[in-house]
Amino acid sequence: MSELDAIGTWLRENLPRLLDETQVPGAAVAVSAGDETIDFAAGVLNKATGVEATTDSLFQIGSITKVWTATLIMQLVDEGLADLDSPVRGYLPEFRLADEDAASRITVRQLLCHTSGFEGDIFTDTGTGDDCVEKYVATLADVAQLFTPGEMFSYNNAGYSVLGRIVEVLRGKSYDECLREHLFLPLGLTHAATSPYDAIRYRAAIGHLQPAPGAAPEPAPVWALARSNAPAGAMLAMRPRDLLTFVRMHLRDGAGPDGATVLSKASVPAMREPQVNLPHLGLMGDAWGIGWEIFHSAGGTVIGHDGGTIGQSSFLRVVPDRDVSVALFTNGGEAIQLYTEILGKVLADLAGVTLPPLPTPGPTPTDVSRYLGTYSSDIADTEISQDDDGRVWLHRRAKGVLAQLGPATEKIELAGLHDDTLVTKTPLHGLHLPHAFVGDDGTGRALFLHTGRADRRTGA
Repeated sequence: MSELDAIGTWLRENLPRLLDETQVPGAAVAVSAGDETIDFAAGVLNKATGVEATTDSLFQIGSITKVWTATLIMQLVDEGLADLDSPVRGYLPEFRLADEDAASRITVRQLLCHTSGFEGDIFTDTGTGDDCVEKYVATLADVAQLFTPGEMFSYNNAGYSVLGRIVEVLRGKSYDECLREHLFLPLGLTHAATSPYDAIRYRAAIGHLQPAPGAAPEPAPVWALARSNAPAGAMLAMRPRDLLTFVRMHLRDGAGPDGATVLSKASVPAMREPQVNLPHLGLMGDAWGIGWEIFHSAGGTVIGHDGGTIGQSSFLRVVPDRDVSVALFTNGGEAIQLYTEILGKVLADLAGVTLPPLPTPGPTPTDVSRYLGTYSSDIADTEISQDDDGRVWLHRRAKGVLAQLGPATEKIELAGLHDDTLVTKTPLHGLHLPHAFVGDDGTGRALFLHTGRADRRTGA
């Protein structure tokens, strides 16, 4: 029995049990080693209807879409239509931010690797028409600049919608049309959808949310986020096998299933080159490439991306040197625990790679004065405080879309993790979430609270 066959037997025997243990309603997983792919599914797509998950079921891939958007940009680079180090304004003269100087200097590369520096969690709904991305970009004119372009990493959904608009302008077509024509078609994808109108043709999962901590997940009230954020990951859905077909193209020097060039041999490794390092942030990689998260481990370099939409979570990990990839899609429950069990097993057995351990709380630092204060973004205000017993607390007040999807306020105790990184004592969605404190406001206090997004200090 081959190692891949052994993984298949393990998944077949254990996936239903793991779903029960993690309260995940339904999941699908695909694993590739070389040119061979296996896939499995279990559970239900919707607890309200009881429709079973199958290997042909579609789940939303969330922000894994960003690797697809980055690939569309690199195709334009291959054709000489775009340059990564040219200002965005060269392609979108109408691109505006609150900081005019920054808007004029931000490059395509900086958008791709999340170093553009402007507020990124902007989820304005501009309708469902083919002009929604164009309209979305026009809404960014008042968006604040957090730091100088290129200075550091801060995950930026809005930046990827801007990239989607660049694709539209240079191709003269909607983002969805570009996905279908330049990736779905040459890759021969048969179970991928750019919208709910398309996904309805298949067995499609709906996300599930917990109405209260510890409660069983229930079907979410809506299927997807706004279409205006599609290039960042609001809509794209597929089965895991089709995602790994896309990955295999990246592992075959840009060649599609029929051998035709989808992406150049030069662009494939360029996308994997580290562009910026990250603080210590748990599940996220330690560096970012062009679209790809990059994880350096003792067993080798791993690339990938994760995605989260309304009650759906997706995970992709690829070990290029071992020609191994694995995709896991879920529709609710403790998805992080399922990720740890399944991807940990697959990567260890097939690629000799051990997943980094999930963050665990340590002793609270004695001196936390550098961290105390208020940090803000468009979606939350976060206050870090310390009580008389020396305990450190995070008090977050949600704004915008977060206030609609979860609790309006949260108060969570923090503990030590690593240098200037604290971690929540209580798991959030199965993860003790790291909070890194970076920079200096000129008085020795941290300038940013970093959770993947950099929230800037706004008060003592």
